[in-house]
Amino acid sequence: MEFIFEMPTTIISGDECINKNSTLLKKGNKALIVTGKSSAKKNGAYKDITSALDKEGIKHELFDEVEENPSLETLEKAKKMAIDIDFVIGIGGGSPLDAAKGIAIMIKHPEIDAQHLIGGPKLDAIPVIAIPTTAGTGSEVTQYAIFTDHKRGTKINYGHKVFPEIAFLDVKYMMDMPLGITRYTALDALSHLVESYLNTKSNIISEMYVKTGLELLSKCLEALTNADICKDVREKLLLASTYGGIAIAQTGTSLPHTCGYSLTYYENMPHGASNAILYRAYLKSFKKPENQERVKQILKYLGVSSIDQLGDIIEPLLEEYKVKCSKEQLQKYVEITFANKLKLANHPEEVDLNMIFDIYVKSIL
Repeated sequence: MEFIFEMPTTIISGDECINKNSTLLKKGNKALIVTGKSSAKKNGAYKDITSALDKEGIKHELFDEVEENPSLETLEKAKKMAIDIDFVIGIGGGSPLDAAKGIAIMIKHPEIDAQHLIGGPKLDAIPVIAIPTTAGTGSEVTQYAIFTDHKRGTKINYGHKVFPEIAFLDVKYMMDMPLGITRYTALDALSHLVESYLNTKSNIISEMYVKTGLELLSKCLEALTNADICKDVREKLLLASTYGGIAIAQTGTSLPHTCGYSLTYYENMPHGASNAILYRAYLKSFKKPENQERVKQILKYLGVSSIDQLGDIIEPLLEEYKVKCSKEQLQKYVEITFANKLKLANHPEEVDLNMIFDIYVKSIL
């Protein structure tokens, strides 16, 4: 039994956890706060973090121009305005949290521009603090960051290793999250948990987090379907998301994420939706008996009896995100997916072009 389990992020959870633990923000004299345009202000997270920084006498600047699926150009813009910054605080869903990691690297290494962030040697960063305001990405506890690279025409992992030093989990920032975002971010958490389990790098510790995360999600499926999202459900979704992040920090994701990148880049599907729409066909694609047994175990953790029952739960949640693609378009996405050899190596069975095309066709057409 050989594996390495690494989780350097300190996780602080609970009501008003930022204010109660403000002394932990003392990572330097000046912070750069990285967010989207408005959600962090509306949900109260921005006010809470600035109040806590002010209480501790820490200066701060705001960069609030992170778009969904942040581009390398956005990172470069943030780097140019970041002067005398000692640490970075990301607030939001996966996009601002990922952007915070990339920006933190470029502040530490000012000779690196965003176009050279991808594919170069692994670099360290100034400290990053993460405050998730959605429940799905798990980026608050992972080393990964995904950016839009327009030159390559896809989303791509930046290839560095930056874990946030602290993750503050306060469900109050999610209480007014729209139903659609709640649903597709929950499905993103589902995809992280499943793809960590059906993975060549899965290990006994990552599987503990997968089991607990899936069992938490099982208690939320009815509420997600019925649009009855109370605080207790949101707390379970937040924990499931964080557990999913911890799991993929050990294993990485696999085939659906690789396929989903093209659906997000070219079809503008939200990330969680672009993964989950593939799941019925993906789970049915396994041929080896040992992997089919692992699929059954996932279904058991989720409290469903079959792949089709799970698919029948997922698909109505994605109704507003359906896309129409031609077979020619899908063939292009197949080729992009097949070129991502590092990601496909996590899939526990052989992957070929026909298999990928079959999953796309059964899921999209």
